[in-house]
Amino acid sequence: ANPTTEFVIQRLRRVQTTTTARRTMDGVQNLPAHLQGEFMKTIEQMQTKDSLTMYNTLVERCFNNCVTSFRSKSLDKYETPCIENCAERYVKMTQRVGLRFAEQQAMQQKRAADLAAGK
Repeated sequence: ANPTTEFVIQRLRRVQTTTTARRTMDGVQNLPAHLQGEFMKTIEQMQTKDSLTMYNTLVERCFNNCVTSFRSKSLDKYETPCIENCAERYVKMTQRVGLRFAEQQAMQQKRAADLAAGK
């Protein structure tokens, strides 16, 4: 698979994990207090891991696409705008994928609610 496809798959998994966690949050209030704390800690760890994975993917992708010369310590005049544009596109794509996934989730929830209501 190409890097863009792999990224979209990774992003969908992260969004799906976050969506599942949000739904589970409603049931957390039914847990004993000591389990609520453990659950919240696990969710925070998952979110931190997802954020770091996204950041590392961004850095690796933009570096591999933009950095071509290792003759100096700093980026050359072509590499700097390339990295800035790459990072901006990556963030925008991430946001767009998340938004589309959330829309799909909302549509599925509405369909499930309609089926449960007999519509």
